[in-house]
Amino acid sequence: MPGSANLGSFRVRIAHVTDFYLPRLGGIEMHIHDLAMRQQAVGHSVEVITSTPGPAEERTGGLRVHRLTETVAFPSMLHPAALRTSRLLLRDRAYDVIHVHAGLISPLAFTTIAAAGSAPTVVTMHSLISHLEPAFRILDTGFGWSSWPVVWTAVSNVAAEPLRRLVGTAPVFVLPNGIDVSAWQVAPKPRDPDEVVVVAVMRLAPRKRPRQLLRMLHRAHRALEPTFRLRAVVVGDGPQRRSLERYLRLHRMTEWVSLPGRLSRARIRSLFGRADLFVAPATLESFGIAALEARCAGLPVVARAEGGIREFVRDGDEGILAESDDGMVEAIVRLAADPAEREAIAAHNRAVPPPMAWPDVLQRTAAMYAIATNDVRPALTHNRFPAAG
Repeated sequence: MPGSANLGSFRVRIAHVTDFYLPRLGGIEMHIHDLAMRQQAVGHSVEVITSTPGPAEERTGGLRVHRLTETVAFPSMLHPAALRTSRLLLRDRAYDVIHVHAGLISPLAFTTIAAAGSAPTVVTMHSLISHLEPAFRILDTGFGWSSWPVVWTAVSNVAAEPLRRLVGTAPVFVLPNGIDVSAWQVAPKPRDPDEVVVVAVMRLAPRKRPRQLLRMLHRAHRALEPTFRLRAVVVGDGPQRRSLERYLRLHRMTEWVSLPGRLSRARIRSLFGRADLFVAPATLESFGIAALEARCAGLPVVARAEGGIREFVRDGDEGILAESDDGMVEAIVRLAADPAEREAIAAHNRAVPPPMAWPDVLQRTAAMYAIATNDVRPALTHNRFPAAG
Protein backbone atom coordinates (compact mmCIF):
# COMPACT_ATOMS: atom_id res chain seq x y z
CA MET A 1 0.00 0.00 0.00
CA PRO A 2 1.33 3.50 -0.72
CA GLY A 3 2.59 5.22 2.37
CA SER A 4 3.22 1.99 4.27
CA ALA A 5 6.67 3.24 5.21
CA ASN A 6 7.22 5.25 8.37
CA LEU A 7 5.54 8.60 7.76
CA GLY A 8 8.08 10.52 9.77
CA SER A 9 11.00 9.38 7.59
CA PHE A 10 9.69 9.16 4.00
CA ARG A 11 8.11 11.52 1.52
CA VAL A 12 4.33 11.07 1.65
CA ARG A 13 1.64 12.37 -0.70
CA ILE A 14 -0.96 14.06 1.50
CA ALA A 15 -4.31 15.54 0.46
CA HIS A 16 -6.07 17.91 2.84
CA VAL A 17 -9.76 18.05 1.94
CA THR A 18 -11.82 20.89 3.36
CA ASP A 19 -14.97 22.87 2.64
CA PHE A 20 -13.36 25.90 4.29
CA TYR A 21 -10.02 27.35 3.23
CA LEU A 22 -8.23 30.60 2.45
CA PRO A 23 -8.97 33.32 1.44
CA ARG A 24 -11.89 32.78 3.81
CA LEU A 25 -10.52 33.64 7.25
CA GLY A 26 -11.10 31.58 10.36
CA GLY A 27 -9.45 29.13 12.71
CA ILE A 28 -10.05 26.07 10.49
CA GLU A 29 -8.77 27.83 7.39
CA MET A 30 -5.58 29.10 8.99
CA HIS A 31 -4.83 25.83 10.77
CA ILE A 32 -5.13 23.73 7.60
CA HIS A 33 -2.92 26.14 5.67
CA ASP A 34 -0.28 26.20 8.42
CA LEU A 35 -0.36 22.41 8.78
CA ALA A 36 0.01 21.87 5.03
CA MET A 37 2.87 24.36 4.77
CA ARG A 38 4.76 22.76 7.65
CA GLN A 39 4.28 19.25 6.27
CA GLN A 40 5.55 20.48 2.91
CA ALA A 41 8.53 22.14 4.58
CA VAL A 42 9.71 18.82 6.04
CA GLY A 43 9.60 17.13 2.64
CA HIS A 44 6.12 15.73 2.14
CA SER A 45 4.12 16.35 -1.04
CA VAL A 46 1.02 18.20 0.15
CA GLU A 47 -2.06 19.41 -1.74
CA VAL A 48 -5.32 21.01 -0.64
CA ILE A 49 -8.70 20.15 -2.18
CA THR A 50 -11.37 22.71 -1.32
CA SER A 51 -14.72 24.11 -2.39
CA THR A 52 -13.76 27.61 -1.25
CA PRO A 53 -13.21 29.83 -4.30
CA GLY A 54 -10.00 31.82 -4.59
CA PRO A 55 -6.57 31.77 -6.21
CA ALA A 56 -5.52 28.42 -7.64
CA GLU A 57 -2.02 28.56 -6.14
CA GLU A 58 -0.99 29.82 -2.74
CA ARG A 59 1.78 32.38 -2.96
CA THR A 60 3.72 31.22 0.08
CA GLY A 61 5.75 28.12 -0.64
CA GLY A 62 3.89 27.23 -3.83
CA LEU A 63 1.36 25.00 -2.09
CA ARG A 64 -0.90 23.39 -4.69
CA VAL A 65 -4.59 24.06 -4.10
CA HIS A 66 -7.35 22.42 -6.14
CA ARG A 67 -10.38 24.75 -6.22
CA LEU A 68 -13.54 22.84 -7.09
CA THR A 69 -15.72 25.93 -7.55
CA GLU A 70 -15.10 29.35 -9.04
CA THR A 71 -17.89 31.32 -7.36
CA VAL A 72 -20.55 30.17 -4.90
CA ALA A 73 -22.73 31.95 -2.37
CA PHE A 74 -21.20 29.96 0.48
CA PRO A 75 -18.21 27.57 0.51
CA SER A 76 -20.44 24.68 1.63
CA MET A 77 -22.89 25.03 -1.29
CA LEU A 78 -21.51 22.72 -3.97
CA HIS A 79 -22.56 21.86 -7.47
CA PRO A 80 -22.66 18.08 -8.01
CA ALA A 81 -19.96 18.46 -10.65
CA ALA A 82 -17.58 19.72 -7.97
CA LEU A 83 -18.15 16.59 -5.90
CA ARG A 84 -17.46 14.48 -8.96
CA THR A 85 -14.23 16.44 -9.58
CA SER A 86 -13.06 15.73 -6.05
CA ARG A 87 -13.64 11.99 -6.50
CA LEU A 88 -11.62 12.03 -9.73
CA LEU A 89 -8.77 13.87 -8.02
CA LEU A 90 -8.64 11.32 -5.23
CA ARG A 91 -8.58 8.49 -7.75
CA ASP A 92 -6.11 9.93 -10.26
CA ARG A 93 -3.55 11.46 -7.91
CA ALA A 94 -3.19 8.36 -5.71
CA TYR A 95 -2.53 10.10 -2.41
CA ASP A 96 -0.86 8.10 0.35
CA VAL A 97 -3.04 9.72 3.03
CA ILE A 98 -6.28 11.70 2.77
CA HIS A 99 -6.80 14.08 5.68
CA VAL A 100 -10.42 15.29 5.76
CA HIS A 101 -11.34 18.34 7.82
CA ALA A 102 -15.02 18.46 8.81
CA GLY A 103 -17.27 21.04 10.41
CA LEU A 104 -20.96 21.38 11.11
CA ILE A 105 -21.94 21.57 7.43
CA SER A 106 -19.30 19.92 5.27
CA PRO A 107 -20.68 18.28 2.13
CA LEU A 108 -17.27 18.07 0.47
CA ALA A 109 -15.71 16.50 3.56
CA PHE A 110 -18.34 13.80 3.98
CA THR A 111 -18.57 13.09 0.25
CA THR A 112 -14.80 12.60 0.24
CA ILE A 113 -14.94 10.18 3.17
CA ALA A 114 -17.53 8.12 1.35
CA ALA A 115 -15.52 8.17 -1.88
CA ALA A 116 -12.12 7.44 -0.33
CA GLY A 117 -12.71 3.68 -0.40
CA SER A 118 -9.64 1.82 0.81
CA ALA A 119 -7.40 4.90 0.75
CA PRO A 120 -5.91 5.64 4.20
CA THR A 121 -8.10 8.41 5.63
CA VAL A 122 -7.93 10.56 8.75
CA VAL A 123 -10.93 12.71 9.65
CA THR A 124 -10.62 15.70 11.99
CA MET A 125 -13.78 17.24 13.44
CA HIS A 126 -13.21 20.96 13.94
CA SER A 127 -16.63 21.87 15.39
CA LEU A 128 -18.83 21.06 18.33
CA ILE A 129 -21.66 18.89 17.00
CA SER A 130 -23.41 18.08 20.27
CA HIS A 131 -26.43 20.25 19.41
CA LEU A 132 -26.72 18.50 16.02
CA GLU A 133 -26.37 14.90 17.19
CA PRO A 134 -29.94 13.98 16.13
CA ALA A 135 -29.26 15.23 12.59
CA PHE A 136 -26.00 13.29 12.40
CA ARG A 137 -27.80 10.13 13.58
CA ILE A 138 -30.38 10.56 10.82
CA LEU A 139 -27.59 10.92 8.26
CA ASP A 140 -25.94 7.84 9.68
CA THR A 141 -29.13 5.84 9.10
CA GLY A 142 -28.99 6.69 5.41
CA PHE A 143 -25.24 6.65 4.77
CA GLY A 144 -23.70 4.63 7.60
CA TRP A 145 -20.92 7.20 7.98
CA SER A 146 -20.11 6.21 11.57
CA SER A 147 -18.87 2.79 10.39
CA TRP A 148 -16.60 4.10 7.64
CA PRO A 149 -13.04 2.68 7.97
CA VAL A 150 -11.30 5.93 8.89
CA VAL A 151 -9.26 7.24 11.80
CA TRP A 152 -11.49 9.66 13.72
CA THR A 153 -9.96 12.68 15.44
CA ALA A 154 -11.20 15.96 16.91
CA VAL A 155 -9.43 19.18 17.84
CA SER A 156 -10.24 18.88 21.56
CA ASN A 157 -11.77 16.53 24.08
CA VAL A 158 -14.85 18.76 24.10
CA ALA A 159 -15.23 18.27 20.34
CA ALA A 160 -14.42 14.56 20.60
CA GLU A 161 -17.11 13.70 23.18
CA PRO A 162 -20.20 13.94 20.91
CA LEU A 163 -18.31 12.27 18.07
CA ARG A 164 -17.49 9.35 20.36
CA ARG A 165 -21.17 8.91 21.14
CA LEU A 166 -21.92 8.78 17.41
CA VAL A 167 -19.21 6.37 16.23
CA GLY A 168 -19.73 3.83 19.00
CA THR A 169 -16.74 1.59 19.68
CA ALA A 170 -14.39 3.32 17.23
CA PRO A 171 -11.75 5.40 19.03
CA VAL A 172 -11.74 9.16 18.59
CA PHE A 173 -8.32 10.71 19.16
CA VAL A 174 -7.57 14.32 20.03
CA LEU A 175 -5.55 16.08 17.35
CA PRO A 176 -5.32 19.74 18.40
CA ASN A 177 -4.63 22.78 16.31
CA GLY A 178 -1.00 23.81 16.31
CA ILE A 179 0.68 27.08 17.20
CA ASP A 180 4.09 28.65 16.72
CA VAL A 181 4.60 29.58 20.37
CA SER A 182 7.63 31.81 19.81
CA ALA A 183 5.86 33.78 17.06
CA TRP A 184 3.12 34.78 19.50
CA GLN A 185 5.38 35.68 22.41
CA VAL A 186 5.27 39.48 22.58
CA ALA A 187 6.82 41.92 24.98
CA PRO A 188 4.21 44.00 26.83
CA LYS A 189 4.33 47.68 25.92
CA PRO A 190 4.16 50.60 28.36
CA ARG A 191 0.60 51.52 29.24
CA ASP A 192 -1.51 53.83 31.36
CA PRO A 193 -1.96 52.19 34.79
CA ASP A 194 -5.48 53.59 35.06
CA GLU A 195 -6.61 52.13 31.73
CA VAL A 196 -7.46 48.48 31.09
CA VAL A 197 -7.47 47.26 27.47
CA VAL A 198 -9.62 44.24 26.65
CA VAL A 199 -9.21 42.51 23.29
CA ALA A 200 -11.26 39.87 21.46
CA VAL A 201 -10.61 38.26 18.07
CA MET A 202 -13.51 36.51 16.38
CA ARG A 203 -15.75 36.21 13.38
CA LEU A 204 -18.65 38.63 13.89
CA ALA A 205 -21.28 35.94 13.53
CA PRO A 206 -24.00 34.74 15.94
CA ARG A 207 -22.20 31.52 16.79
CA LYS A 208 -19.27 33.49 18.23
CA ARG A 209 -21.64 35.66 20.33
CA PRO A 210 -20.17 39.14 19.64
CA ARG A 211 -23.39 40.90 20.66
CA GLN A 212 -23.32 39.16 24.03
CA LEU A 213 -19.71 40.28 24.35
CA LEU A 214 -20.71 43.92 23.91
CA ARG A 215 -23.35 43.50 26.60
CA MET A 216 -20.73 42.07 28.97
CA LEU A 217 -18.35 44.93 28.23
CA HIS A 218 -21.10 47.48 28.81
CA ARG A 219 -21.84 46.02 32.24
CA ALA A 220 -18.15 45.75 33.17
CA HIS A 221 -17.56 49.34 32.07
CA ARG A 222 -20.30 50.61 34.38
CA ALA A 223 -18.96 48.53 37.28
CA LEU A 224 -15.39 49.83 36.89
CA GLU A 225 -15.96 53.52 36.43
CA PRO A 226 -14.66 55.90 37.65
CA THR A 227 -11.74 53.97 39.21
CA PHE A 228 -10.52 52.37 35.97
CA ARG A 229 -11.04 53.31 32.33
CA LEU A 230 -12.03 50.30 30.25
CA ARG A 231 -11.18 50.22 26.55
CA ALA A 232 -12.04 47.31 24.24
CA VAL A 233 -10.97 46.25 20.75
CA VAL A 234 -13.02 43.57 18.97
CA VAL A 235 -11.07 42.33 15.94
CA GLY A 236 -12.84 40.58 13.08
CA ASP A 237 -15.57 40.93 10.51
CA GLY A 238 -18.77 39.14 9.63
CA PRO A 239 -22.52 39.38 9.09
CA GLN A 240 -23.26 40.99 12.47
CA ARG A 241 -20.92 43.95 12.03
CA ARG A 242 -23.61 46.54 11.22
CA SER A 243 -25.79 45.33 14.07
CA LEU A 244 -22.86 45.66 16.47
CA GLU A 245 -22.10 49.18 15.24
CA ARG A 246 -25.73 50.15 15.92
CA TYR A 247 -25.49 48.63 19.39
CA LEU A 248 -22.37 50.67 20.16
CA ARG A 249 -24.04 53.91 19.02
CA LEU A 250 -27.26 53.16 20.92
CA HIS A 251 -25.41 52.50 24.17
CA ARG A 252 -22.86 55.30 23.71
CA MET A 253 -19.93 52.90 23.62
CA THR A 254 -18.20 54.15 20.46
CA GLU A 255 -15.65 56.22 22.39
CA TRP A 256 -14.20 53.21 24.20
CA VAL A 257 -15.04 50.17 22.01
CA SER A 258 -13.60 49.86 18.50
CA LEU A 259 -14.32 47.40 15.67
CA PRO A 260 -11.22 47.62 13.44
CA GLY A 261 -12.27 44.71 11.20
CA ARG A 262 -9.88 41.99 10.12
CA LEU A 263 -6.25 42.50 11.05
CA SER A 264 -3.10 40.69 9.96
CA ARG A 265 -1.34 38.41 12.39
CA ALA A 266 1.38 41.03 12.80
CA ARG A 267 -1.13 43.70 13.80
CA ILE A 268 -2.90 41.31 16.18
CA ARG A 269 0.42 40.53 17.85
CA SER A 270 1.07 44.25 18.20
CA LEU A 271 -2.38 44.71 19.71
CA PHE A 272 -1.72 41.91 22.21
CA GLY A 273 1.36 43.79 23.36
CA ARG A 274 -0.83 46.74 24.35
CA ALA A 275 -3.67 44.70 25.87
CA ASP A 276 -4.34 43.58 29.44
CA LEU A 277 -6.69 40.63 28.92
CA PHE A 278 -8.43 38.57 26.24
CA VAL A 279 -12.13 37.68 26.25
CA ALA A 280 -13.74 34.75 24.38
CA PRO A 281 -17.56 34.70 24.80
CA ALA A 282 -18.47 31.72 22.57
CA THR A 283 -20.21 28.74 24.16
CA LEU A 284 -19.79 26.46 21.11
CA GLU A 285 -16.02 26.89 20.76
CA SER A 286 -14.43 23.59 19.77
CA PHE A 287 -10.88 24.87 20.25
CA GLY A 288 -10.31 28.64 20.24
CA ILE A 289 -7.13 29.36 18.28
CA ALA A 290 -7.35 33.13 18.89
CA ALA A 291 -7.51 32.52 22.64
CA LEU A 292 -4.49 30.21 22.36
CA GLU A 293 -2.55 32.91 20.51
CA ALA A 294 -3.46 35.44 23.21
CA ARG A 295 -2.43 32.99 25.93
CA CYS A 296 0.98 32.55 24.26
CA ALA A 297 1.30 36.35 24.18
CA GLY A 298 0.87 36.34 27.94
CA LEU A 299 -2.68 37.68 28.13
CA PRO A 300 -4.98 36.32 30.83
CA VAL A 301 -7.94 34.68 29.06
CA VAL A 302 -11.53 35.06 30.20
CA ALA A 303 -13.73 32.43 28.52
CA ARG A 304 -16.80 30.28 28.94
CA ALA A 305 -16.06 26.97 30.62
CA GLU A 306 -18.08 24.85 28.15
CA GLY A 307 -15.73 25.06 25.18
CA GLY A 308 -12.41 23.72 24.02
CA ILE A 309 -10.47 26.66 25.46
CA ARG A 310 -10.32 24.72 28.71
CA GLU A 311 -7.80 22.43 26.97
CA PHE A 312 -5.14 25.13 27.43
CA VAL A 313 -6.66 27.54 29.98
CA ARG A 314 -7.16 26.34 33.53
CA ASP A 315 -9.33 28.41 35.81
CA GLY A 316 -7.11 30.56 38.00
CA ASP A 317 -3.88 29.64 36.20
CA GLU A 318 -3.96 30.89 32.59
CA GLY A 319 -7.13 32.93 33.05
CA ILE A 320 -10.67 32.59 34.34
CA LEU A 321 -13.31 30.14 33.07
CA ALA A 322 -16.87 31.23 33.75
CA GLU A 323 -20.07 29.19 33.81
CA SER A 324 -22.28 32.05 32.61
CA ASP A 325 -22.21 35.50 31.05
CA ASP A 326 -22.70 36.98 34.52
CA GLY A 327 -19.61 35.07 35.60
CA MET A 328 -17.68 36.48 32.65
CA VAL A 329 -18.64 40.03 33.61
CA GLU A 330 -17.43 39.33 37.15
CA ALA A 331 -14.16 37.91 35.78
CA ILE A 332 -13.55 40.94 33.55
CA VAL A 333 -14.19 43.31 36.45
CA ARG A 334 -12.05 41.24 38.81
CA LEU A 335 -9.00 41.15 36.53
CA ALA A 336 -9.40 44.75 35.42
CA ALA A 337 -9.42 45.92 39.03
CA ASP A 338 -6.52 43.71 40.14
CA PRO A 339 -3.31 44.44 38.21
CA ALA A 340 -1.32 42.14 40.49
CA GLU A 341 -3.46 39.12 39.57
CA ARG A 342 -3.30 40.06 35.88
CA GLU A 343 0.48 40.26 35.98
CA ALA A 344 0.81 36.96 37.86
CA ILE A 345 -1.27 35.17 35.20
CA ALA A 346 0.58 36.96 32.40
CA ALA A 347 3.96 35.93 33.82
CA HIS A 348 2.78 32.31 34.05
CA ASN A 349 1.46 32.34 30.47
CA ARG A 350 4.73 33.75 29.13
CA ALA A 351 6.81 31.20 31.04
CA VAL A 352 4.75 28.02 30.50
CA PRO A 353 4.04 27.08 26.86
CA PRO A 354 0.81 25.24 25.98
CA PRO A 355 0.97 21.59 24.83
CA MET A 356 0.05 22.45 21.22
CA ALA A 357 3.36 23.62 19.73
CA TRP A 358 3.75 22.74 16.06
CA PRO A 359 6.52 20.11 16.44
CA ASP A 360 4.32 18.13 18.83
CA VAL A 361 1.21 18.54 16.66
CA LEU A 362 3.10 17.40 13.55
CA GLN A 363 4.25 14.27 15.41
CA ARG A 364 0.71 13.56 16.56
CA THR A 365 -0.58 14.05 13.04
CA ALA A 366 2.04 11.60 11.72
CA ALA A 367 0.91 9.11 14.36
CA MET A 368 -2.66 9.34 13.06
CA TYR A 369 -1.46 8.83 9.48
CA ALA A 370 0.53 5.81 10.63
CA ILE A 371 -2.58 4.23 12.13
CA ALA A 372 -4.53 4.94 8.94
CA THR A 373 -1.88 3.24 6.78
CA ASN A 374 -1.55 0.29 9.17
CA ASP A 375 2.14 1.15 9.41
CA VAL A 376 2.33 1.69 13.16
CA ARG A 377 -0.20 1.02 15.87
CA PRO A 378 1.13 2.87 18.91
CA ALA A 379 -0.46 2.40 22.30
CA LEU A 380 -2.75 5.42 22.30
CA THR A 381 -5.57 6.46 24.55
CA HIS A 382 -8.32 8.32 22.78
CA ASN A 383 -9.23 10.24 25.95
CA ARG A 384 -6.00 12.22 25.97
CA PHE A 385 -3.59 13.72 23.50
CA PRO A 386 -1.98 10.79 21.63
CA ALA A 387 1.70 10.13 21.90
CA ALA A 388 3.52 10.23 18.59
CA GLY A 389 4.82 6.98 17.29
